[in-house]
Amino acid sequence: MPDFWRSCGYRLLAQGPQRTLRATDDFLRSFLARPELAPVPDSGPAELALHDVLMAAPCASVEAARIEAVEDADARENYRIWLRFRDRLVAADSLEAAYLELFRGEGVDVPPLFVSQLTQILLRHVLGDDADPLVARAAEMLFRPQKIAVTDDGAVMAADEATVEIYAESGGFGSLGELLARNRTPLRTLDLDVLDDANAALYWERDERHDLSVSLNRGRPAIAALTRVMQAWIAHFVGVDVAIRVEREIDDAQWSWHVGLDAEASAILNDLYNRQPVDDARMRRLLCLFRLDFLDPSDMRAAIAGRPVWLAMAMDERNRLKLKPQNLLMNLPLARPQ
Repeated sequence: MPDFWRSCGYRLLAQGPQRTLRATDDFLRSFLARPELAPVPDSGPAELALHDVLMAAPCASVEAARIEAVEDADARENYRIWLRFRDRLVAADSLEAAYLELFRGEGVDVPPLFVSQLTQILLRHVLGDDADPLVARAAEMLFRPQKIAVTDDGAVMAADEATVEIYAESGGFGSLGELLARNRTPLRTLDLDVLDDANAALYWERDERHDLSVSLNRGRPAIAALTRVMQAWIAHFVGVDVAIRVEREIDDAQWSWHVGLDAEASAILNDLYNRQPVDDARMRRLLCLFRLDFLDPSDMRAAIAGRPVWLAMAMDERNRLKLKPQNLLMNLPLARPQ
């Protein structure tokens, strides 16, 4: 199997105790090479000097006065943001701990780009070096927003939103772009673009192009792959084993707990749980329901031990699916909260 997602920086990290990850100087240097921080031809001497210092010693202490001396206002702000993020990574016991800490307190204080990259790196670690290609493609949904389209014959297709925006209108994305732009292309015209069991190995040739769609219909392999991703994600962070399966409806007279995998699904589940009206338009946005069971009920809060946890994912009014994998870590009814 090829080494997938090579550009995310995973190979620059060190492995710590209990299979956790630790930031390294080379990993931190990779951020300094990004366009937001890399010098440009008109960078001033103070900016160049600061960049040189950090390239030589990425963990070096930087005084506020040195940031203020940077000539360009945007560069000053970018350095402030990155240094705050760097300090989080360095201070934490692991990358996993730093990731969880982002979602505690008053809210995330780093750019979404950094959160997405951390999520991708951690997923790369969780999936390991023998990942199934469909599982890897399903994992992309946890750190890259998807655009959803429903075909005339009822196929629910997901494709990378950023890729769709780049290629759909120009026609450079072929039949998939037409599907997502017009939302009425028959599925049969998309065979070359839809990743499925028969062509799964194609993913290794295009893992960083993000130009393969998947079907989210019940029974399709991408949905089964997504459940495997979520199970592995929970096991790595929380240390408990769960089983997740797709369900058609919440048939549970003792509905005790639910977790929305995105903001839209959270709102819908909350309303359903509280017996508030949910109109047909919102219900149609629900893409999938899942049932999560703890294999060891003692890992759950005692009051609801043995009860299922209901999960859902939904697209928003713009047909956008933006999953929040942190919800699976922060919102489960654990006996020992994270």
